[in-house]
Amino acid sequence: MTTALTRRHLLTTALATGVAVPLGTGRGWTAPAQAAPGPARLTLPPPTGPHRVGTVSLHLVDTSRPDPVAGPGHHRELMANVWYPATRDVRRHPVAPWMPAATMRALLVSAGFDADAAAAPLTAGHEGAPALRIPGRLPVIVFSHGNDGHRSEATIVVQELASHGYVVVTVDHTYDAFSEFADGRLTVPVDGLSFTPWDHAHDIRFVLDRIEDLAAGRNPDVEHRPLPADLGAALDLRRIGMFGWSKGATATALVMNEDRRVRAGLGFDGPMQSVPPITDLDRPFMLMTAEFTRAAEPSVAQFWSHLRGWRLNVHADGALHAAYCDHQWLVPQLATIIGISDEDLASWVGTLDPARAVRIQQAYPLAFFDLHLRHQRQRLLEGPNPAFPEVRFIP
Repeated sequence: MTTALTRRHLLTTALATGVAVPLGTGRGWTAPAQAAPGPARLTLPPPTGPHRVGTVSLHLVDTSRPDPVAGPGHHRELMANVWYPATRDVRRHPVAPWMPAATMRALLVSAGFDADAAAAPLTAGHEGAPALRIPGRLPVIVFSHGNDGHRSEATIVVQELASHGYVVVTVDHTYDAFSEFADGRLTVPVDGLSFTPWDHAHDIRFVLDRIEDLAAGRNPDVEHRPLPADLGAALDLRRIGMFGWSKGATATALVMNEDRRVRAGLGFDGPMQSVPPITDLDRPFMLMTAEFTRAAEPSVAQFWSHLRGWRLNVHADGALHAAYCDHQWLVPQLATIIGISDEDLASWVGTLDPARAVRIQQAYPLAFFDLHLRHQRQRLLEGPNPAFPEVRFIP
């Protein structure tokens, strides 16, 4: 890390881009594995569910919306991934990386680091593996990322949900994201181009329409690339949830304001700011707060007052803004490569141990969606739990 990258600059970059900023070594996480030859490869914790995980990417075009950068005659393009329970025989299907190599390099360069500082981790998702056939259909969950982020930033949560029998759709909000299209075009956040949570919400509502296409047996991919066997038949459109981090948390509430297809929403430390503002919601919503608490951020407190249905606010002690995303796990690994002190690490990722953060990420979102999309009682959400002493319930 160069001396030109001050703490304030790094903090701004981390919160704006969602990039894993290298900060130091620590305890409770897996060290990066050396990719031979090449840079060390970061790692992700495996999901805990009983199912193998499959994933497939989709290239989508919204012909109702112009492209704000490409000019006349071009329409808004998005990249998305569908994550789902897969058949047990997935060995013929390669494991998907956390993000493509070119996108990972762009992330690192954007934060002022060597493009080859580290290789993206591998996920639990097997590309194109057949979907698991089980009685009935599976609940669907959609994810919206943070400002200048990417659809990979909550992969720990995403693959955990998929391993427990959910279909999860992640979306890159083009020009507010680091993304790579199917033809190899790389897009990065565009300076001076304003993207609000409403823009994210419009993207998500378009994606919900494409999920309906999948369930009806149609292929929404622009290139009509093959879909995994039995994927469309697995989708239960009567049980759709959504979650998001930061700006994506705000977008989750906005989508629920406009679209009753989403039956339950979960926000990871969102500022909950929008113009026009969020209005009353009568469906379940849960806040997992860190820095944007109701006490510290008036817009979060105001949003809380608009929740007319089931609601819950949990808070992990020692958590900073990215505590509920992959960065809490990946930052310390990248830091071992750069060589930053434990003291600096704590100032960047807080005092919430990365391994504990992973357990929180795996347990609480799953419990929330199991309660509200599967109607299964979740004692974890009924009050403080000795297995998670750092998680407080905010009345």
